[in-house]
Amino acid sequence: MSEGAYQRLWVASHVTLQELLGQEQVLLEVVPSRERQAFRYQLSVLYLRYLGLLRQFDAIYDQMVQPQKRLLLRRLLDGVAGRVLELKDELVRVDLCETHCLDHVLQDLGLTPADLEVPIPKYFQLEQSSTVKEWQQKLAEILSRTAVIQESPPGMPRTEAIILVQNAERARQGRLRAAFMREIRREEERDRKVQRDKLHKFSQDQAALVIQKVWKGHLQRKHTQQDRRAEMEFIGMLPTPSQAEHSGSLWKATLGEETRRLCQKEMEEEFHAAGVKAREAVTETEGPDMKENMREQIRQWFIECRAITGQFPDYPDESLGGSCLIFTDRTPEQVKMELQMQPQESKKKVKETSKDRDQEKKEKKKGKEDKAKKGEVETMLQVFPSKFIPVISAGHQEYTNVWKNRNEAKHPSQSFDPETLREEKRKEAEVEIRAQVDELMRQELRNLRLAVDREDGRLLKAPKKKPGKKTGKKKEKDLTPNRSLDSLYEELVVSGLLKQSNRVALKDYIGDCLYLGSALMLADKQPMPSLSDVRQNMALYGVLRLGSADIHSLAPLIRSILLVGPSGTGKKMLVHAVCTETGANLFDLSPGNLQDKYPGKTGAQMIVHMVFKVARLLQPSVIWIGDAEKNFYKKIPKEERQMDPKRIKKDLGKAMRLLSPGDRVMLIGTTEQPQLAEMKGLCRLYERILFVPRPDYASRYVLWKRMIEARAQVTPSLNLSALASVSDGFTSGHILQATQVVLNERRILQLSKRPLVASEFLGQLAKLDPVYLKEEESLKDWYFKTPLGKKSMKLSKDQLEAEEAKEKKRK
Repeated sequence: MSEGAYQRLWVASHVTLQELLGQEQVLLEVVPSRERQAFRYQLSVLYLRYLGLLRQFDAIYDQMVQPQKRLLLRRLLDGVAGRVLELKDELVRVDLCETHCLDHVLQDLGLTPADLEVPIPKYFQLEQSSTVKEWQQKLAEILSRTAVIQESPPGMPRTEAIILVQNAERARQGRLRAAFMREIRREEERDRKVQRDKLHKFSQDQAALVIQKVWKGHLQRKHTQQDRRAEMEFIGMLPTPSQAEHSGSLWKATLGEETRRLCQKEMEEEFHAAGVKAREAVTETEGPDMKENMREQIRQWFIECRAITGQFPDYPDESLGGSCLIFTDRTPEQVKMELQMQPQESKKKVKETSKDRDQEKKEKKKGKEDKAKKGEVETMLQVFPSKFIPVISAGHQEYTNVWKNRNEAKHPSQSFDPETLREEKRKEAEVEIRAQVDELMRQELRNLRLAVDREDGRLLKAPKKKPGKKTGKKKEKDLTPNRSLDSLYEELVVSGLLKQSNRVALKDYIGDCLYLGSALMLADKQPMPSLSDVRQNMALYGVLRLGSADIHSLAPLIRSILLVGPSGTGKKMLVHAVCTETGANLFDLSPGNLQDKYPGKTGAQMIVHMVFKVARLLQPSVIWIGDAEKNFYKKIPKEERQMDPKRIKKDLGKAMRLLSPGDRVMLIGTTEQPQLAEMKGLCRLYERILFVPRPDYASRYVLWKRMIEARAQVTPSLNLSALASVSDGFTSGHILQATQVVLNERRILQLSKRPLVASEFLGQLAKLDPVYLKEEESLKDWYFKTPLGKKSMKLSKDQLEAEEAKEKKRK
């Protein structure tokens, strides 16, 4: 795509953004719970449209060259991503479930299931800071330096070693001689056959007839093969020959993207250099005039205030804006009155808020009593105010004021606009100069008071803090005050608490979406999440939050996730995918990994303290706990008592509570047997619990197809549909293991002569243990006992009772 195409896409995206901002006001209205479905539908439509907008802004920001537009696009991209996270939180609060059936909304909007995928901004990986890359290189160096050297095999006497080498060499020479003699015998047999054929002579007609038979048979076989291939291509069972040309065009497109990214870097470097020069030029040329004008205006304000009030005014404090208050369109009397009234207004506000709270409590009590008397207790639904809408609105307003009607023909090379840049630097210089002028004028005001009024300088008292409970969190004690970050980092790597994550993309977690979720809900059946839902939730809860500091600071705070599911469903892969997409460090606090490390209570405190300290300093970071149920065992098994799996339970909870918005540290736990843990403790530590089920039919079909295509070509002889049906109960890990065993190097070489058949994979699957129905049902029962699961079950019961009551009234 050209720059003009991206410009048109930017214009279209702002048209969509303006429509969405208009729809935001409707959501702020309070809705009764009986209109839950309509309210949920509005949220779902907004969520899907913001997802599409996020995808557009990501494509534009990734490829647009103009540096000033890219700064605005970055703010809009982060704002839209944050709004997606807020809407996801609202959907969970309305649905009381982590997965949402949006197939009917997709159909109404004319979208495809691909539009449900959460786009991960490309700049998460492209714009990783140099410090992150340096620490990753350091991790690789420490691991290579401290790699465990494998024990060498027991020594062998010299004579035995020589005999062994001689035997191997003689065997090699024998194999070579046998192959050489085999080739000689074939040549002799070939010569004998040629001499034998010479004795039998064909006539001219017989020879022509043999040639015709061979040629016509060859032509017919070729035509039949072409017709069969054309038919298979027509019904979509085989790839078309145009795919080679398509791959060539894709290669050209990727090359174009890389050249545009290089151009972006050059433009940004040029823009930053020009910004430094513009700042210096503004301070040198316009700085003295700005300073003198400000001082004259402030002196004039001093004189006017003294003429009106009879004394010099109090200078505004820095926390109140300093001289910015003076330069607004207000008289000296108004400024003075505001400064004097601020402490009184703050006291009044405290009293008013306390009165309002008391009145609200009284009204709520009365309302509850009235409803309880009537028997009509009804909850209300409302969206919480968004923190990202002001950011998005400000970005959209800047676009309409600056870039909407801008003539792009002035800058065909997409370089920066010097006039806009100079105006921005002028504002920055003005803020800096104003701070300097405020210091000078405060001193001058003190001197004037001493000289004219002969009184000491009076400073404006800062308004008292509002009475109330202390909201500040307790500071964590630093157990390693004299340790450097390098030494802590190396110690964690050597002890195995800091590991190198596997390079796995989130899109490699293969799975299809649930196409009949709404139909199941209408039939009063609770649909289980698909693998696509799990992938989307990890993108929302893990990747988008950890990838950007701006998003994390304003988005709803989620500090921990628990992945629950049978073995082989890809829970650990999802942890590594989050680290790969965000460039996060991976810390391993699994009970098995902590065994015999830092013994005692102080050792457990030191482990948690070191991990969280380094995780904060080198954020983004992911702290992984495998077998998370062991930290909250109801009863520790005898064979695991020596491990002491509950040793970091208390310290881990304290450290998690100290995490605040802006600390890009996330705890991710994985478990296969959550029934063994205490429900309260586990749910208190992990804020979001995601159920990872075994794949359904659609996901199994996609898994078989992708995994086989990665090693070989899928032919018509392989019935993927039957294979997906028969493999019900097996996980993604089982399918991967079966394909790796069947499609070995020898079998891949035989594909041209012997195509793949489904029975080959079924024989391998029969050797593996599937996920039995009892195991999955026990996990489902446990999941519905979690706080969110209980609320969901209660909501479904209430809905059923309401429907039954309506039917009785109708009858």
